[in-house]
Amino acid sequence: MIKHLCFFSTVFLSILQSHTQISILDGDSKLPVSYASISFGNGNGIVADDEGIFVFTKKLYPDIDSLYISALGYKDLSISTKQLQPQLFLYPQADELDEVVIGVKIDKTEGKKYKTESLKPYLDDDYYKCWLPTIESEIAVYFPNEDDRLKRIAKVKFPIALESKEWKNRKKANKEKKKFSTLFKVNIYENLYGKPGRNLNTETIVFRATEQDGDYHELDIEEQNILIPEEGVFISLQVIGYTNKNGKLLPNKKYKEIKGPQGTVKIPTNFRPLLPFTNQISENRTFVKRVFINGNNWQMFKKGNGFQSSLLKSGLNNYGIGIDLHVFKD
Repeated sequence: MIKHLCFFSTVFLSILQSHTQISILDGDSKLPVSYASISFGNGNGIVADDEGIFVFTKKLYPDIDSLYISALGYKDLSISTKQLQPQLFLYPQADELDEVVIGVKIDKTEGKKYKTESLKPYLDDDYYKCWLPTIESEIAVYFPNEDDRLKRIAKVKFPIALESKEWKNRKKANKEKKKFSTLFKVNIYENLYGKPGRNLNTETIVFRATEQDGDYHELDIEEQNILIPEEGVFISLQVIGYTNKNGKLLPNKKYKEIKGPQGTVKIPTNFRPLLPFTNQISENRTFVKRVFINGNNWQMFKKGNGFQSSLLKSGLNNYGIGIDLHVFKD
């Protein structure tokens, strides 16, 4: 009888260890913390879903012994994988919350009339002119403030490339396109000495892109009431993963394992849609950051900065995001 109990206990523990579902909650309210980043400390990581849930499997990540968890408005959490519990708690970062509250109270746009000014996105469906998104990389594009008029970001237009279902038809616009349903995270950053600085989001911004969006996805962020500072802003994009038809994040495998002479290497999975780059912007306005490396710096996407990219070799150095601005009258 004891042998049978030991056998079933071993099987049960094995199942738990191979597929552990963990929830990230607010330490005060006990509500889910949506889309927190979980770094593995080796440059890899994953993202929790809208309910703060992520799956950590020792079978998939046998070499990971610590997790580093971060989310907008919360203190970072570092925890050993041996100490993982079904629920993990993040606690609010007082300084960041105070800034958000102050920003909400002082509404410089209330009651003012405005006109809308637009910058069109740069579109292209050529596979060879596109960035291949992975969850490891965040792309930020700089938008300067051209004058001293008060401006609010109303809409952001993210170019996406639609691929033909069959490769031989890739240059035919009327052919059936590959289907996808992908979740992205968006951040708005202040300009700090020419690079993305403090996050200006008042809440986490995500959107789901599908092939039905067409050549770009239009995201309405007017309610965020983000004003463009004198030094301009950066708007960033990071893929989180594929979703089901209802927009629920799927526990896709984010890395491919490739065995080599130096051991097994994890290569990040590329997600659809692809992001078209352009050579129609003269300045270098696009920056890239490795998301899951703590303290990693933003790097301008240009030759000489360590990027091994065919895009740069072709002079395609910018992701051409479009925006609508509400420009307020004095």
